[in-house]
Amino acid sequence: MSEDQSQRPWGRYEILQESDAHKVKTIWVNPGKRLSYQRHEKRAEHWFIVQGQAKITLNGDSFEMTVGDSIDIEIGDLHRIENIGSNDVIFIEVQTGSYFGEDDIERIEDDFGR
Repeated sequence: MSEDQSQRPWGRYEILQESDAHKVKTIWVNPGKRLSYQRHEKRAEHWFIVQGQAKITLNGDSFEMTVGDSIDIEIGDLHRIENIGSNDVIFIEVQTGSYFGEDDIERIEDDFGR
């Protein structure tokens, strides 16, 4: 796997584009898995669902999203995505802000003990 792709315990992601002002990823979430409940200090995110059924948690509120749905996550918002279907959830994530490193993740809750 190249440096633009990364396996995670919940699935994987691939970086499509990156600059000083933004980063774009495709993210695959395996059935029954979810990302950590997290927030970022230096970036906002926009998610666009292209496949699957997802449960989104945003600042304590949960709701379902499916193909064609999108959501904006502001800097500091607590957020998580969970795959509630039987196929991979695939979404496009557009990050904007001042820093896009993986160390700008504050995990509040994590199924994988990270």
